[in-house]
Amino acid sequence: MPWKNSTNRYSTVTVTLHWLMLVLLAVVYACIEFRGIFPKGSDGRTLIKEAHFMLGLTVFVLVWLRLFARSMGKAPAIFPASPAWQTFLARLMHWALYLFMVAMPLLGWLITSAEGHQVMFYGFDLPLLVEPDKAFAEQLEGWHVLGGTVGYWLIGLHALAGLYHHYVVRDNTLLRMLPKRG
Repeated sequence: MPWKNSTNRYSTVTVTLHWLMLVLLAVVYACIEFRGIFPKGSDGRTLIKEAHFMLGLTVFVLVWLRLFARSMGKAPAIFPASPAWQTFLARLMHWALYLFMVAMPLLGWLITSAEGHQVMFYGFDLPLLVEPDKAFAEQLEGWHVLGGTVGYWLIGLHALAGLYHHYVVRDNTLLRMLPKRG
C-alpha cells in the first residue's frame, strides 16, 4: 500500500485508515449508546462495554498511524482552491478531530483505571494509569461524556463539509479521500 499522497489523491493507506476509523468510531458510539439494552451487571452489558473500550483504544493506536501517514507528504491540492478562511477552518477541524481521537481513548483508559478495573486490549491486560479513585473517575467521566458529545458534532460537521464541497462547491475535496474505483 502506498504511503505517499499523489497530486490529486490521498494515499491508499490514508484513505483506508480514514474510512476504517469512521467505521470504528461508529461502532464505539453504538456500543455506548446501546449498552442500555442490557441490564446493569449482565454479561451482555459487560461485553458491549469491553468492546467500547477495546475499539476506542484501537482508534487511539490507528490515529498515530494516520498522523504518521499525514507526515509523509503534502495533502493533495483542492481544485478549485478554497478561500484562505475555509482552509484555516479545515485545518482547525482536522486537528480537533485528531485531538478527539487521542484524548477520548486516554480519558476512557484513565476512567477505567480510576475505577480500579483492568483494561483488556486484544488479550493483553493494560496497566492501570492511576490509582483507584472513584471521585476522580466520576470527574473524568464527565469530561469523557462531554468529549463524546463534541465528537458527534465534529464528525457531523466534517461529513457535512465534505458533502458541501462535493455537491455545492463542486471541488475535489471529497474525491481526494474516496476509495479508488475498479
